[in-house]
Amino acid sequence: MQHNVLILDFGSQYTQLIARRVRELNIFCEIFPYNHFPDDLTPYKAVILSGSPYSVRADDAPHPDLSQIRGKKPLLAVCYGAQYLAHFFDGEVAPSNTREYGRANLSYIKEGELFFESVDHHSQVWMSHSDTIKKLPANAVRLASTKDVENVAYRIEGETTYAIQFHPEVYHSTDGKQMLENFLVKIAQVEQSFTPNAFVDDCVKELRDKVQNDKVVLGLSGGVDSTVAAVLLHKAIGANLYCIFVNNGLLRKDEFQSVLNQYKGMGLNVKGVDAADRFLSELDGVDDPETKRKIIGRVFIEVFDDEAHQLQDVKWLAQGTIYPDVIESVSVKGPSATIKSHHNVGGLPDFMKLKIVEPLRMLFKDEVRRVGATLGIDPELLGRHPFPGPGLSIRILGAITPEKVRILQEVDAIFINGLKTHGLYDKVWQAGAILLPVNSVGVMGDERTYEKVVALRAVESTDGMTADWVHLPYEFLMLISNEIINKVKGVNRVVYDISSKPPATIEWE
Repeated sequence: MQHNVLILDFGSQYTQLIARRVRELNIFCEIFPYNHFPDDLTPYKAVILSGSPYSVRADDAPHPDLSQIRGKKPLLAVCYGAQYLAHFFDGEVAPSNTREYGRANLSYIKEGELFFESVDHHSQVWMSHSDTIKKLPANAVRLASTKDVENVAYRIEGETTYAIQFHPEVYHSTDGKQMLENFLVKIAQVEQSFTPNAFVDDCVKELRDKVQNDKVVLGLSGGVDSTVAAVLLHKAIGANLYCIFVNNGLLRKDEFQSVLNQYKGMGLNVKGVDAADRFLSELDGVDDPETKRKIIGRVFIEVFDDEAHQLQDVKWLAQGTIYPDVIESVSVKGPSATIKSHHNVGGLPDFMKLKIVEPLRMLFKDEVRRVGATLGIDPELLGRHPFPGPGLSIRILGAITPEKVRILQEVDAIFINGLKTHGLYDKVWQAGAILLPVNSVGVMGDERTYEKVVALRAVESTDGMTADWVHLPYEFLMLISNEIINKVKGVNRVVYDISSKPPATIEWE
């Protein structure tokens, strides 16, 4: 990849957003922890310092070595980065006397500054800090102010260093993307050459150079990431790619056969392995969510390994790892806290002895979809909602039985097909049904029933980091509820989940 931008992460919740905005400008960028970035900075055309939850005045404040960056590379310091340059280079940072969180408007912009070209003079920006810059660092020139913050932006004379005390990467900064473009394209002169077509060309060449004539095995899941990874590899190495699609018994209704047929129609060399009974047997009586995940991960590896050993001379294991997986596994303070397991990064047992190839490890989810479209993959497949690796096991609260799987598959099919029929599927980021460990009293005909409760869940999101529940029409929910209760034996009550993330998660387990 050429024309890279290096983003140094100081632990900000917005660091991934900086990368997404840069990528939207068709510029390739990478995130590294501030204390563990590459020794060779030659490929990087510009550097961005992220914000941070830390105060620069704290004893444990992140303190990077910028000697190879400042004055040698175009540098944009955001929020904590701007305060860092002031605090450690002859300026002054102190606790703020006024609230500096949320929306603010620029009240002054220095005339003729390229950084603020095409930016409205009263542009809204997003603040998120408790300290403020009282005195600019040596050789600094003030570029902008708000009503409450005098030194909201500055540059340093004699070097291509710019600093801002707001977050241009969040949507609340209305001209933030323009400012990033001004800095990267007009000031740093980084080329906008990172497009889906360019990625495919570069990736296919890299895969051919890396894998050469070796055989590669890939576990397909039916999801977007593994599918796009498979098509890229197939384009690079053809028949040397061997795909394995495992039915763990926890897929959606009829999904194993339908997805298998879809893959074969794409020309991929796919073997379907129906291991449903093995998974369900291992899960019998298990009700702890994390234990379920670990059992499913272990049994998948065992099944996958059995199948891979039937192939001769396989050297590589391909995975559909994407960039958020990579970032979250190497955070500023070491590996991030485990919210849930069953992660693409790591977890490969030593006995498999295969080298790893991850064609998508530098892409965000939306970029994976755009690359998939460039490769000509069916839009219906690319538009599929995310589906958890452990499948329906974490949507069945409590112990798993074949009967509970059957009930949930039937309910889920009615809900998902209903979304498609009523033109709602593409307006939802992810949807599914949850089988609750609760029986409820009902009346069917003249008889009392004591049957299961199911919850329906539909959320809108961009990357799953945050999510809002979707306001599905009442009429639609009424129709789906009636259909579920009338057609799915064992269910007599349907509820709709109206929780957002945070504080709730998208899945219930």
